[in-house]
Amino acid sequence: MSITSGAAPTTLPPFFTFHNGQLMVEGLALNALAQQHGTPLFVYSKAAILAALGAYQRGLAGRAHQICYAMKANSTLAILQTLVRAGCGLDIVSGGELERALAAGVEPCKIIFSGVGKTRAEMRRALDVGIGCFNVESRAELDVLNEVARSMSLRAPVSVRVNPNVDAKTHPYISTGLKGNKFGIAHEDVVDTYRHAASCAGLRVVGIDCHIGSQITQAEPYLDAMDRILDLVQAIETAGVPIAHIDFGGGLGIDYNGDTPPEADALWLRLLHKLDTRGYGDRKIFIEPGRSLVGNAGVCVTEVLYLKPGEQKNFLIVDAAMNDLPRPAMYQAFHQIVPLAPRSEPTAVWDVVGPVCESGDWLGRDRALAVQAGDLLAVMSAGAYCMSMASNYNTRGRAAELLVDGETATLIRARESATDQLRFESLLP
Repeated sequence: MSITSGAAPTTLPPFFTFHNGQLMVEGLALNALAQQHGTPLFVYSKAAILAALGAYQRGLAGRAHQICYAMKANSTLAILQTLVRAGCGLDIVSGGELERALAAGVEPCKIIFSGVGKTRAEMRRALDVGIGCFNVESRAELDVLNEVARSMSLRAPVSVRVNPNVDAKTHPYISTGLKGNKFGIAHEDVVDTYRHAASCAGLRVVGIDCHIGSQITQAEPYLDAMDRILDLVQAIETAGVPIAHIDFGGGLGIDYNGDTPPEADALWLRLLHKLDTRGYGDRKIFIEPGRSLVGNAGVCVTEVLYLKPGEQKNFLIVDAAMNDLPRPAMYQAFHQIVPLAPRSEPTAVWDVVGPVCESGDWLGRDRALAVQAGDLLAVMSAGAYCMSMASNYNTRGRAAELLVDGETATLIRARESATDQLRFESLLP
């Protein structure tokens, strides 16, 4: 829907609506939740998460597949649990994420371990619990994993991550499929790498993996990457190494500011057609969506502390900051900022900034808002790469989190106190 009272027209994600002048998440008013739990406050819609997952499930219906949520996007236990209960596996990138995944109740065989810097200790733990697959990113990593697995008298299931040199046309910090990126094994080295993996007694080749970036809003990079991966599957199998599954990664974008990514089911209709046309429609498909499952399901509610008009800039100072919402500072990312109860008076143009002692601590620039101190704002599309990247910079406690299901709100993370932050530190004698 669009709103025009006291603000520029804004399109809200599904399951966020205005009712009687109040911004709602499913059946609850965000204002009431903020009054009860304080700010900054992250609020997620369970229905939005499941609807996003449903698009992938529809797109892959009737195919042998496994959807593994990329939990780096948002690793809060209740979010993981929601997706696991709906049938998801989990894609992890660290030993800590492995422990979170297990705590959320996922079957270990539905865990994929990605990432360029796995340690021996992480490998041992993952092998010990019996994860489904390691996505290996270098020849050196293959050799270390082989050594670790042999020392445990096990064979590690592996998939080699290919760098297909495909431009995902996204921010350079979240591009992962070009030759200049640190991820994966170069396209021209892949066949020899598979021959080597197949010769290692501690490894069991099960698949091939590709991930080209994040916040991708066009189908063409996926189609290009699929062609290159299928060319490699043909070459690898010709070399005598069978490939049981093909992992196409994640990276599908969401609508932050008029972005128009393809719907997941429509995208997979095109990808599966190509897969069938190329003769590989019988292979099991793995995918690892993250942002597209949770990004538009969450908002961060923040209170306006001070209005600070200036000669060159007007600053709107709120109680959320770059430690709560790192994306604008890290990626110059855009998030819609919407009053929970829009005012009817004329707007002014503000830079929305937080209290952290950095000029990079901004949440939105040049926003037309009609606000007063004490008003509450929602930073939209904050479900991904916000809470999972939050920090304690300036000794600021991490925000509380709620999961809304219809007219029920569950506190899924309590607000972090200064005492919580200090408990692992010691004063000198």
